Amino acid sequence: MDFEFSEQEREFLREVDQFLVENYDPNVMDVTRENMAQVCDTPERRAFMKKLAARGWLGITWPKDCGGQDGAGFYEYLLNEKLSSVGAPQIGKGVGIIGKTLIKVGNDKLKAEFLPKILDASVEFAVGYSEPSAGSDAAAMRLKAERKDDGWLLNGQKVFTTSAHFADWYWVGARTDPNARKHNAISLFLVRMDDPGLTIHPMYTMGNERTNAVFFDNVFVHDDYRVGELNKGFQYIAEALDIERFTMFTLSPIRGRMELLCDYVRDTVRDGKPLREDPIIRQRIAQLATECEVARVLSIKFVDAALNSDKTPTNEASQYKLYATELSRRIADATMDIVGPGGQLALGTEDAPLRGRGESCYTYTVIDTIGGGSSEVQKNIIAKRKLDLPKNF
Repeated sequence: MDFEFSEQEREFLREVDQFLVENYDPNVMDVTRENMAQVCDTPERRAFMKKLAARGWLGITWPKDCGGQDGAGFYEYLLNEKLSSVGAPQIGKGVGIIGKTLIKVGNDKLKAEFLPKILDASVEFAVGYSEPSAGSDAAAMRLKAERKDDGWLLNGQKVFTTSAHFADWYWVGARTDPNARKHNAISLFLVRMDDPGLTIHPMYTMGNERTNAVFFDNVFVHDDYRVGELNKGFQYIAEALDIERFTMFTLSPIRGRMELLCDYVRDTVRDGKPLREDPIIRQRIAQLATECEVARVLSIKFVDAALNSDKTPTNEASQYKLYATELSRRIADATMDIVGPGGQLALGTEDAPLRGRGESCYTYTVIDTIGGGSSEVQKNIIAKRKLDLPKNF
């Protein structure tokens, strides 16, 4: 495996860099939103995605007969890393989770209706898996779908649907067979977010970003908008989650936080001595810098495994997600320890060390270790699927 970029890949990176310079907008590019910077929750951000679409960058890996370029997935990885490095929205669930699942198992109607809209960035999706009693265990979801004429009636609740308040469509899992085993009783549906049976309530995170609880009250969905085979939804969700675990947690913001800490240590004098000369701090910085390189290698291993297999690399996705998000948390912990009490001052405080980034990084990184499947879930996946340990070890 070659861990360095080819000249063609470097040229693509230069092209993306130039695009970001030419389209710089502080209302679109905001690294202080940490991992939440990837969502398209404003008109300005949606307009930015339209510009990406015009470059043909949203369909790099899609088949040509679906409007894509049939290109290598590594370029999608490079693009997302560049976008996240400046706090711009990324090509996430529309292109990956929804688009790639529809290409694989969607009916002709769904492909014709949604794939062109995804490619030209004219549609936004919310993803509904989590419920009050089904967080990281998606197979435990209880949202009920009952047969009604030529469709389904959905009743129940979802939580932590981050995009529900601005999305156009809801990609949602529901239980379609109450008598089957929990993994074999879930189907996927596409639901309009303006359906009168949907009620959206805001839920604010410890990072002060909005997510939502969504209530379903006799929401009717025509069977044409059921995705793939009946009761096979969990399998589709599991494959999509592997993609999400990788694309949601790009490495660039983590390295950016590390560079911010290094700059602080390099330039700060405490008690008349430069922090950069403190041996304990130097050791801690060196350890974290080494771990950043390990995370980079794990990310490239995932991309390489995805390119050389017909199956989504579940183990590599969980290894990267677990390591990268826990590393991000360790960097945040180190920042708070090294900066000291001033690191607790809120983001934007004028005289705060790092202008409050220490505090915001600390709160956001806790969220990252939970979203997309908690660290405990990733450990269980690795234990069972990589290490072949028994289920009840």
